[in-house]
Amino acid sequence: MNIVFPYSTLAGDVALEVTSARLDGRALPLTMISRDQRVVALHEAERSVWDEARLDIRATLPERELAGGTWTDVACLAVLTESATNARTVERLAPTDRGGWGGSLVFARDAHHTRAALTVVVVATVDGEAGRVIGTADEAWSVELNERAPTRKQELNVHEVDFRSGPLEWLQQFQDAPWVVETSGDMPTVHLNTGFEGLTEFLSGGGSAVEKGVRGMLAAQIATEAWTAMFHAAVGDLEWDDDGSPQWPAGWKDGVLRSMLADVLPELSASDALVEIHLRRKEGGWQELQPRIQYAAAKRAKAPRNIGNGLRAMSRAMEGDQL
Repeated sequence: MNIVFPYSTLAGDVALEVTSARLDGRALPLTMISRDQRVVALHEAERSVWDEARLDIRATLPERELAGGTWTDVACLAVLTESATNARTVERLAPTDRGGWGGSLVFARDAHHTRAALTVVVVATVDGEAGRVIGTADEAWSVELNERAPTRKQELNVHEVDFRSGPLEWLQQFQDAPWVVETSGDMPTVHLNTGFEGLTEFLSGGGSAVEKGVRGMLAAQIATEAWTAMFHAAVGDLEWDDDGSPQWPAGWKDGVLRSMLADVLPELSASDALVEIHLRRKEGGWQELQPRIQYAAAKRAKAPRNIGNGLRAMSRAMEGDQL
């Protein structure tokens, strides 16, 4: 999501890299850190239980722009967050002799659940106002707590929160909704409304075959809406080359488009399908693709199988009641 600030901000790139990681003081193999995918995997088979992790971080900022700007008291902060637990850890980085900024961020295992997002934020005093954000990392890193391979996942974050009184004030306008899909972050998030009576308890419960079948149908509906929202967000954020050709987006948006375009426009290659999507939105024919987008989303949510299982379970229960 692009944010417009009412003051001068950095135009140059802000980059972030994790150079090493330690668990309870023990160094992890460098193979558990992927620079290409910007992922750190912290789960080791020989050391599945740990208390504290340390990430060594290097950041690069547009130093010439910083030196020539009107900012003062510039600080570079590493920020680790996880929406599922509302955890947030901040560490100040320091300028290094070799250029750039560096430091370490330490966090506790019990403060996190499965996946955290690591980014860099540049703050400064602007127009006499301290602590204003003047830049953020272009690409965030994913810190995977339960994975051995540093591969970026296509999974959704699921966040249970009361829309009426929870910490995310923007959800209050949707307090009557059972769930809301957010696609503006580093990883898409489905916010489940704990204030919607019975929803989270039902989704996490056990029960009879009928209850399991209905639960699968409900989960498929949520996932279908999520995949649809993710696709539209990915298409809406497309950028173009100088010749007008659309570029593949980064992160999860790349995976969503490559996965779903195979069903939205199955007769075209991935590259041609991306161009066709761009042309449909620009020149017409976008609405004609909506059924294909819905079909592709439902397929990835396994909606046909879950709905079929649920209907069969209810049919068997009804037949049993009639005997």
